[in-house]
Amino acid sequence: MAITQAPMSSALKAGKLNRFTPLYVILGALGVSVAAFAILGAPNIAGILIVTAVIFVVTYWLLSLFVEGSRKATDRLMTSLVVIAFLIALIPLISVAVTTVTNGSARFDLDFFTMSMRNVVGEGGGALHAIVGTLLITLATSIISVPIGILTAIYLVEYGRGKLARWITFLVDVMTGIPSIVAGLFAYALLVIFFGEGVRLGIGGAIALSVLMIPVIVRSTEEMLKLVPNELREASYALGVPKYLTILKVVLPTSLAGIVTGVMLSVARVIGETAPLLIIAGYTQSMNYNLFDGRMMALPTFVYNSYAQQGTDAQAYIDRAWTGALTLILIVMALNLIARLVANIFSPKLGR
Repeated sequence: MAITQAPMSSALKAGKLNRFTPLYVILGALGVSVAAFAILGAPNIAGILIVTAVIFVVTYWLLSLFVEGSRKATDRLMTSLVVIAFLIALIPLISVAVTTVTNGSARFDLDFFTMSMRNVVGEGGGALHAIVGTLLITLATSIISVPIGILTAIYLVEYGRGKLARWITFLVDVMTGIPSIVAGLFAYALLVIFFGEGVRLGIGGAIALSVLMIPVIVRSTEEMLKLVPNELREASYALGVPKYLTILKVVLPTSLAGIVTGVMLSVARVIGETAPLLIIAGYTQSMNYNLFDGRMMALPTFVYNSYAQQGTDAQAYIDRAWTGALTLILIVMALNLIARLVANIFSPKLGR
């Protein structure tokens, strides 16, 4: 006996908004917002953008609700809110970048990168002494911090057990939130023991910054090491490879890209610190290539000093401050690009 299946009743299918609908809604919301503020006679860019965003979200959600149904409308509502939150987060970043480039371009010339401020009280001069100081202090900070941070993370992930590991983890968490001024005071108190009161040394700045840099490296490296699958370790142990060699040949190469990224983030975290360097490194208008002899200027202190202690030509000092800030941003950008390049070169290539 043949069983015949009754034809299913066709369900009412919800429609679908045109792909250009968000653009139309945005333009309409912008037009309504501009017209409303024009009628009120109080044009305000921030207010227009806020009202436009509110009108867009409500209108777009209602259109989707009537045309596509409640489920799709909820999805579009949340997508709109996420996009708006992303754009709001971009506003300070774009504002800082545009402001710094606009104001810093006034002194972005050859003299700025080839001259110091020795015997300069007005126009002219440059930040060569501060750039050199920043690079030397950051290099010394990295030499101190990177080995300590990576080895500490290896211990916590691969060897650490019991109370000691828990105490180290607790101390790293505390150091992560330590104020930068405290790091400067610590470095000063440490060097006073050996050099006496009033000590100002570039290496002191490196010690202070390493206090801020080490916990960031420990945390980022620890997370990267935890992402390495245990199967890789077990396979290495099954071949008779000792643990230390497994870490060197398997674990670290696998997580190298993330470790390098974490190190660069920690460098970006400390390279702009001003308070510790004011306390222990001081500032000078002359060149100093020796971390262990005398005061050493860095770009953050150069920017602060140029803005806080303006001379007879105030605009010249302000222009140098903005150009110093722009140079610092470019250095951080270059370091991040180098980190990406190193990570791409040395990270394990799958599928080859």
